[in-house]
Amino acid sequence: MDYLNLKALHIIFIVTWFAGLFYIVRLFIYQTEALQKASPEREILSNQLKLMAKRLWLGITWPSAILTLIMGSSLLISQPAWLQQPFMHIKLTLVAFLYGYHFSCHYLYKKLQKGETKYSSNQLRIWNELATLFLVAIVFLIVVKNQINWIWGTLGIVAFGVILMLAIKIYKRIREQKHS
Repeated sequence: MDYLNLKALHIIFIVTWFAGLFYIVRLFIYQTEALQKASPEREILSNQLKLMAKRLWLGITWPSAILTLIMGSSLLISQPAWLQQPFMHIKLTLVAFLYGYHFSCHYLYKKLQKGETKYSSNQLRIWNELATLFLVAIVFLIVVKNQINWIWGTLGIVAFGVILMLAIKIYKRIREQKHS
């Protein structure tokens, strides 16, 4: 397979993987909130959300994560000089942390499939934004490569994270006002 086809497939599987990562944590939030409901609403919602999570996680997110890894590895094999570039070392480190995030989501998935939760819906909302930080950091890094000043890049990601956290707090206040 030629380089451009590999690259296109890699991007496609990255998109589907991130779509799964974004939505699975939303389902975790809904599952956690459903567990707080009274019966029979709790059972009805929990069963439906478990089914949705299972289909998303095992049918889309996991296969996309695996295919992203295969296509990305294939790209590196076809372009081994990239491994000598500093931006690629940082990108691969971020990707390793992203897979760590993926595995932590798998842990949460397994717990929620058993009806167990130890995180609040607000904690999960914050957890959901971590995937966004990974996406922004990796995309900027791969697009600008060595042209970015790493200090400014790091400060930009931290600022973006602070903005996300403020947005979550504002959203929480709006939700609380609507329920009062």
